[in-house]
Amino acid sequence: MNTRKKWLLVLSLGLCLCLLSGCVNFPYSTLTSMFSTDGASAAQDDPSGVKSDTVTIPRELYERYRQFDELLDLMDAVDAYYYQEASTEDMLRGASAGLLAGLKDPYTFYYTPEEWQEMQEDDEGEYAGVGILISSNYSTGLCTISRVFKGSPAEAAGVQRGDILYRVEEDLYVVPETLQDAVDIMRGTPGTSVNVTFLRNGEELTFSLERAIINVNRVESTLLTEDVGLIAMYEFAGKGDEEFETALTELTEQGAKGLIIDLRDNPGGWVEAAQHIGDLFMDAGDLCYLVYRDGEEDHCYRTRDGKIEMPIVLLVNENSASASEILTAALRERAGATVVGVTTYGKGIVQIVTPIGQDGAGFQMTVAEYLTPEGNHVHKIGLEPDVEIPLEKGDNGGYDFGDKENDPQLKKALEVLLEKMSP
Repeated sequence: MNTRKKWLLVLSLGLCLCLLSGCVNFPYSTLTSMFSTDGASAAQDDPSGVKSDTVTIPRELYERYRQFDELLDLMDAVDAYYYQEASTEDMLRGASAGLLAGLKDPYTFYYTPEEWQEMQEDDEGEYAGVGILISSNYSTGLCTISRVFKGSPAEAAGVQRGDILYRVEEDLYVVPETLQDAVDIMRGTPGTSVNVTFLRNGEELTFSLERAIINVNRVESTLLTEDVGLIAMYEFAGKGDEEFETALTELTEQGAKGLIIDLRDNPGGWVEAAQHIGDLFMDAGDLCYLVYRDGEEDHCYRTRDGKIEMPIVLLVNENSASASEILTAALRERAGATVVGVTTYGKGIVQIVTPIGQDGAGFQMTVAEYLTPEGNHVHKIGLEPDVEIPLEKGDNGGYDFGDKENDPQLKKALEVLLEKMSP
């Protein structure tokens, strides 16, 4: 790799690093304004107007770029020795992914353009796949099925909530670190098949699942009694918050005077969606607040006056995470809600999700810890319920929606709410 090519690559990597550091635009005029005659290398335009092959940069910036020497040496080695023609674009994408992987934060990662598009499709609630929602646990290393979508190939084959996703095709064994690879394989063209192996009670079960268009419903609602409504919120994504508000309006019109919000197995999603829902039940104040690396507090997620007065019980479990915990804590601390179930997952950090570059790539990065309105920490701790009711051993919780007779946690939530509603 010649010197000019190497420095162009260094500058490109530097620009990428600036973007990852939070810069939005980096025009050429800004780049040229950084050059100075006391930099690390002497170069400037010829007085005749001919452009020089070199540029001058400040020594501090030069020393920063030298950190990429090893990466550049590796690219030189590929150019010199690799047995096939290599794609510089693919290698740089791999370098971007590796840069963020070096943070060793499971919630910070790079999206290729294809992965970014898939993420957008997920948020819209329609994609081609097998129809399962998966909860990953970095402590146990297990990826567990938390929901099987109605009418999906997985449901038709007999996949159940609580099954462990074990292997996809013949050679991809699924752990949290490989889960995205597994999801990518299970996605695909409707009508094509994929072999997926699950563990159930220690037994391997392999299904050939035919991919299909999956329509994801984020909200389900019903009246449990003539004056008690139930809304299950499965994910804070898409237009789920609007669907929640619509369901609440319908239930109150049908006579609901108390509400159970089921957030079991809800992995979270957009904080803004939790803010919208919290705004329905709380007057002006914090939904949560953020604390950054330097200790600065940001009270950007707030609710407004105009709350609905209604007794609330929240149902949570060990897979209720992130935005689910944000909403649960806020409703308990500021709206008098009672929490029923078991201790939640404990994801008390928030991420930004943003595009990067010009080719449709993106990244997600943890930027702050959130605290509850009363200043309580959630990360790696979770929220303890007011009324604890774990499922019995071997009970995977695969009850029909609204089954108040057989679902012990829902049954207890109803008892608690009726007591709250009694004069």
